[in-house]
Amino acid sequence: MLIGEVARRSGVSARMLRHYESLGLVGPSGRTGSGYREYSGDDVRRIFHIESLRSLGLSLREIGRALDDPGFTPSALVGDLVRQARARIAAETELLARLRRIEAADPAGWEDVLQVVPLLQALGSKSADTRQRAALSSGDEVPVPVEALVEAALGEADPVVAGALRWALARAGDEGPALLAEGLGSPVAAVRERAAQSLAKLPGDVAAEELRRALGHPDGVVRGHAALALGARGATGAVPTLVDMIVEGRNDTDAADVLSVLAGDAATADRIAAGLVGRLADPGTDAPARGRLTQALAGIPGPTTSHALVELSRDEDRAVAVTATYLLRLRGEGGQGGEGGQGGEGR
Repeated sequence: MLIGEVARRSGVSARMLRHYESLGLVGPSGRTGSGYREYSGDDVRRIFHIESLRSLGLSLREIGRALDDPGFTPSALVGDLVRQARARIAAETELLARLRRIEAADPAGWEDVLQVVPLLQALGSKSADTRQRAALSSGDEVPVPVEALVEAALGEADPVVAGALRWALARAGDEGPALLAEGLGSPVAAVRERAAQSLAKLPGDVAAEELRRALGHPDGVVRGHAALALGARGATGAVPTLVDMIVEGRNDTDAADVLSVLAGDAATADRIAAGLVGRLADPGTDAPARGRLTQALAGIPGPTTSHALVELSRDEDRAVAVTATYLLRLRGEGGQGGEGGQGGEGR
């Protein structure tokens, strides 16, 4: 076949075929009587092999080696190509994310774009001071996309910078909580915790609703942050999780403090006391947990707690009995508690 026919059948231009020939990759096996290049079937097959390898990202030099070196093994080269492809994808993904953030900022002109770009770069700086300044300056003159603030917050390990980012998110409106809630589904525990911590610091009904959903999260750390935040806002739906935290010993002191605040309402106080007493009576509750539950009753007023403390002052666990007796005396009910405590000691 002449070069024109080869070009039509292979899809490789005559110019590129000549370039391959100049590099020694492939050339015509013969010439016609008029001196025109004439390609054999083997030549055409080699052209298709070259194009196939080019489609994988190999350079022409690598292709020549692959086709001509009998000892050449593809595994190492393919591995390099995989790493190069992943690097390109990561770079393109980062570029796409940056462009989307700039688009979300809705710049009115190129001057706005030139202001947004350095601020986004500052949020990703290795310097904590630079990141903090970027977070604190967001929204003053340049509207920073909420998506960028959320991404920064979910990846921020420095507590001071994280606080600045949460402050910026609180100023940004209701879009932040929904985006932060997506972080609760991350496979990385640290990201889930940052999402929960950030949601706990955001005001408003949208954040509160996301926190209520988080009470059913499979991650106990996420549930704990949600319960503490909701309890501090007066949400009684957090009570069971707060009691669980005391039993498990996770932020149990904070959980007990929040329960004591919620117990300002008489009906809620009885509900909390019943929950604590119920876990105390559970045979599966170990001794340290029973001690923490008894201590938590200190902040819960009402007759349910008083009755429970009288019973606990006779408990077989001396530590529980002593704690209950002490709490009864603090409540001005030392007569009942004292008799119970002495009875417990007499045994």
